[in-house]
Amino acid sequence: MSSYEEKLALAGVRVPEVHLPARGADWEAWAVVACDQYSSEREHWEGVRDRVGGKPSTLNLIFPECYLEDPDKDERILRIQAAMRDYLDRGVLESAGEGFILVERRTPFESEPRKGLVISVDLEKYEYGKGSASLIRPTEGTIVERLPPRMKIRRGAPLELPHIMLLIDDPERTVIEPLYTARETMKPLYDFELMTGSGHVRGWQVRGGEVLGGIADALTRLADSAAYKRRYGKDGVLLFAVGDGNHSLATAKAVWEEIKRANAGKPGIEKHPARWALVELVNIYDEGLPFHPIHRVLFQADEKTFLAELAAHGDCGIEEASKAAAFAAVDEGAAEHRFAILTAGGTRLVRFPRPKANLAAGTIQEFLDGYLARHPGTGIDYIHGLESLEALAAKPGNLGIYLPPIDKAGFFGTVIRDGVMPRKTFSMGEAPEKRFYIEARKILP
Repeated sequence: MSSYEEKLALAGVRVPEVHLPARGADWEAWAVVACDQYSSEREHWEGVRDRVGGKPSTLNLIFPECYLEDPDKDERILRIQAAMRDYLDRGVLESAGEGFILVERRTPFESEPRKGLVISVDLEKYEYGKGSASLIRPTEGTIVERLPPRMKIRRGAPLELPHIMLLIDDPERTVIEPLYTARETMKPLYDFELMTGSGHVRGWQVRGGEVLGGIADALTRLADSAAYKRRYGKDGVLLFAVGDGNHSLATAKAVWEEIKRANAGKPGIEKHPARWALVELVNIYDEGLPFHPIHRVLFQADEKTFLAELAAHGDCGIEEASKAAAFAAVDEGAAEHRFAILTAGGTRLVRFPRPKANLAAGTIQEFLDGYLARHPGTGIDYIHGLESLEALAAKPGNLGIYLPPIDKAGFFGTVIRDGVMPRKTFSMGEAPEKRFYIEARKILP
């Protein structure tokens, strides 16, 4: 093992062998968005199916979550695994060799491109249980009940395709940005428009001892325990935080633990390819990486009852306000936690001057969990866009809750000090901005 490989291993990173479509592929048909998007919109996935037709596509290699409850899910899993083997056997997918991949993703929503680095990470360096202090950590609580169907898909699958995005706290821009500056010196791997108006993506192969050594050195500096403690006042380095794909990474971990148990004591099991997971690494300070709050909408909610119970919940103030004034007050940020309540009858500004939770999402979610338990006829949905929130909140019987934005600069500090965030706290962009499946890696020997 070379010196840079040793450094990468200590940082929980391995250089993967990546598989890509063979020459002549229709790349736009090949790449589809993360399976957990449009989970209530089958029409999106039906449209993707129409666009793909009979062409090779990652659509045949993934399980869109809108179909998870369908009665034919077991048959669908078998078809997915068979398609993976078929693509490998027929040469639809071929090895691009070992190396990282530098990714430039442009979307219609951001003026700057998002820059990422496709790597594989060591699942031995990752724990998703409560109170995790591992090198790789979740940012929101893992619902273990959501893992079994995902594990069933991964078991026996010869390939993995990444939609997981990990974040690094790199304010000096030492890991990814130097690669992007030098991108024209690297071998291009893909360059194409994404379907459904989702933007453009380019990828370059990152290899060579000097370049990989530079990455290893930069990650080593970020993971330095003394510097970490000076910065955060905590031991136990958090190097990679899961930004997207929390349950997918937890699934990979759970399956790897199964493989370890089933093969305990067998020579070479520590080198099994399922020990690693393919991910895209992004600097949290990247100008093309948006952080959006995730708002709430309640259905069949009685406005008077809701406001009365909210007022009685704790030390909070509720006042009528114009929509513009309420949004501005929420957005400006403050020590107190603020929310805007939207209904067909008007807008209210809610203030919690002495919140117990660190994040506003935690303050409101604690109340909502109790409220929903007391009112089983009321439903909830988590909304990314303001336009959708306003449209839903304007309907009689609905109630919208507008949340403040997330501070990227304080993101890692919050996870380090407080542990995982309340569920549905933030989103890294809208659905079309999410990662598209492009690359694949073998996970069977």
